[in-house]
Amino acid sequence: MDLPDENRPSLLRRLAAVLYDGMLLIALWMGAGAAWIALHGGNAAAPGDAFFRLYLLGVSFMFFVGFWVWGGRTLGLQAWRMRLIDANGQKVGLVGASNRFFAALLSWLPAGAGFLWALFDRQGLTWHDRLSRTYLYLDPKRP
Repeated sequence: MDLPDENRPSLLRRLAAVLYDGMLLIALWMGAGAAWIALHGGNAAAPGDAFFRLYLLGVSFMFFVGFWVWGGRTLGLQAWRMRLIDANGQKVGLVGASNRFFAALLSWLPAGAGFLWALFDRQGLTWHDRLSRTYLYLDPKRP
């Protein structure tokens, strides 16, 4: 995907959106944790409980993929004037959004190296941009 320079979000803008979405996700996890406790007779998940971790991963998946498919942006992307598009410049579908979610997990695993890659990539793309063939598009400023 060859976006004009003015429509490529910087790494700093991307990370600001990640921080914004991260705060929302923590709030969702807290609610999901309360629901988990309620469904398990008032008992919290044991430390390292694999099912609880998968449950929170599922909540995260629903948050990101749901927003990307439904409106093309999470609240963090909206706040920073970005949206997610596919290689044809269209809204992403369920498969593309799912691919991006799991590719983004890979980008975080080696200490965020997949995000930092954008500093060296000639098009400013991250690993998950390239792996999922989905891209962040910076909307122009409105007058």
